[in-house]
Amino acid sequence: MKTSQLLTAPNQLTLLRMLFLPFIVISLVDRHYPMALVLFVLAGLSDGLDGLLARRLHQQTLLGQYLDPIADKLLLSTLFLVLSILHKIPWKYTVMVFSRDMAILATSAVLYAIAGLRNFSPSIFGKANTCAQISAVFFVLLFEVERLRPIWIARTVFLWATFAFTAISWVHYALVVQMRLRAQHEAAHGPQPTPKKQVA
Repeated sequence: MKTSQLLTAPNQLTLLRMLFLPFIVISLVDRHYPMALVLFVLAGLSDGLDGLLARRLHQQTLLGQYLDPIADKLLLSTLFLVLSILHKIPWKYTVMVFSRDMAILATSAVLYAIAGLRNFSPSIFGKANTCAQISAVFFVLLFEVERLRPIWIARTVFLWATFAFTAISWVHYALVVQMRLRAQHEAAHGPQPTPKKQVA
């Protein structure tokens, strides 16, 4: 069953997206920014295509629900790190991105281990954060190819959008975790009675 899920076209595309990563990194290290940009765009197109195929072919799988965000985070987090090392992205953005991803990963693992909670669907803020990160990396790379002021402005705007949506989605995730833990506790033990005020 798990093998059949892995062999579906959408999941194969997701795995292909992961294979783009080392070649993008190699291009960046060698300062071949046009090649890095082309490979990044191809990786982005494969991201959109795997979701489209999953819906059109009715091949939406549990494995794909986990594999797709892992591929996205692996690609984007690695590129933020490499571009910061190359002094193309200020470290504050990369630290923010990594801190959120590591915190969510650790929290999800703990919640699954102690409470059996899983299947946290991506929120609108999480999706906006991913879009901001993709746009930021795209314009950072494009600016290295064409150093035009409009591109620099777009680069700056999306980096700040990444910072903002990373913080917002992080807070939203924490609130969702609290709500789900409270709901699970009430389902198991019943709602806690509201303490009555004593009349003097």
